[in-house]
Amino acid sequence: MSKMHPKTQWQPSSWQGKVASQQPLYPDQNKVGDVLRRLGSLPPLVTSWEIEKLKADIARAQEGKAFLLQGGDCAENFDDCQSDLIAIKLKILLQMSVVMLHGMKKPIIRVGRMAGQYAKPRSADTETRDGVTLPSYRGDLVNRVGFTPEDRTPDPELMIKGYSLSALTLNFVRALVDGGFADLHHPEYWDLDFLGHSPQKEEYQRIVGSIGDSLDFLETISGRPIHQSSHATFYASHEGLHLPYEQAQARFIERRQRWYDLSTHMPWIGMRTANMDGAHVEFFRGIANPVGVKIGPGMTDEWLQSLISLLNPDNEPGRLVLIHRFGAKNIAEFLPRMIQAVKATGSPVLWVCDPMHGNTETLASGVKTRRFENILSELQAAFAIHEDMGSHLGGVHFELTGENVTECTGGARGLVDRDLARAYRSQVDPRLNYEQALEMALLIAGCRQVGGA
Repeated sequence: MSKMHPKTQWQPSSWQGKVASQQPLYPDQNKVGDVLRRLGSLPPLVTSWEIEKLKADIARAQEGKAFLLQGGDCAENFDDCQSDLIAIKLKILLQMSVVMLHGMKKPIIRVGRMAGQYAKPRSADTETRDGVTLPSYRGDLVNRVGFTPEDRTPDPELMIKGYSLSALTLNFVRALVDGGFADLHHPEYWDLDFLGHSPQKEEYQRIVGSIGDSLDFLETISGRPIHQSSHATFYASHEGLHLPYEQAQARFIERRQRWYDLSTHMPWIGMRTANMDGAHVEFFRGIANPVGVKIGPGMTDEWLQSLISLLNPDNEPGRLVLIHRFGAKNIAEFLPRMIQAVKATGSPVLWVCDPMHGNTETLASGVKTRRFENILSELQAAFAIHEDMGSHLGGVHFELTGENVTECTGGARGLVDRDLARAYRSQVDPRLNYEQALEMALLIAGCRQVGGA
């Protein structure tokens, strides 16, 4: 029998008694049960002490003593579990964190949208092409992108593959970080091939040079190396969308007397699945991980306050991360009200701005894009509004890649709509490319040097 949560009589399967949205319809439930039993017997992907370390880091960010940088692909693909692609994704997050550290003068918490971001919500259960209707593509964890009945039929074996590739990704990331890949003394390790063409090259090199000089000075006068300069803590996150997969990796840790979702360090709930009486909120309320909640224009004050009460009844520091995504046109209308609603609860939260999702637009050609100037505008507004409201923005959340794609327009290169066809690779939402992501980090760093904490 599953162990009950000591306070709430919760167990990982409790969500099954609720309405579960955004879940695939598997044709063979016996096969699903077999896969979940196998998943439940496999080693966890992360550990409870890593999760508790992240929670402590987030608690410091809630106090304004650290800043969270979360970024990665909108949806990972199985085919992208390749050493070079993982390395460049880690590189851009490390580079962004260096320039933000330099500008903000506080530790940066690095959280990747990776090693499990294989499931995606869809606006409809089915897709129709040329009179043929098939299940929607819900990410590689569920089905395949090809438009055939075989591809689109949900296959539970893909959960095993997703677990395996997540484990390989985490193993490689840990090996890179432990092996000195993140060493600030060797920024030459981080340079990507096309950095030489970046308009931000000189500014980036100036910042890294300044950090290197500072490290050399501190280590000279202290007579010993600074550990944090050669080792960067790195956490994983994904949307906890596919509930059977998340349940299979839930573990009760005896010494802590708590349940943890050990598929990732920080899972989050999307707006589409944040219903108070829904299955996702039921699952998330019982795990001890820090959890993120996406909030947008459709969320009311009462809904948000109820979510906070249910997900963090003990007002535990480091537990809740609120990721707001309003869009540049709507943030001034909605964010102040949300800040006031959260203040009224007295609960500690970490405010994070996701300036990507609210600024998605579809061109006449049907291609989705995001404009750099709108992303930056929402981010700048978020910093200003939090400061005006006596709050503080404690993190940012980007969909980005270390590759030189052309999916978002604007930035120092001045990409325009016609450039999108040149290197548009995302199967779901558009991402900032390497240069745009680094430029955004430089602008955030510069903004905080001028604008305060």
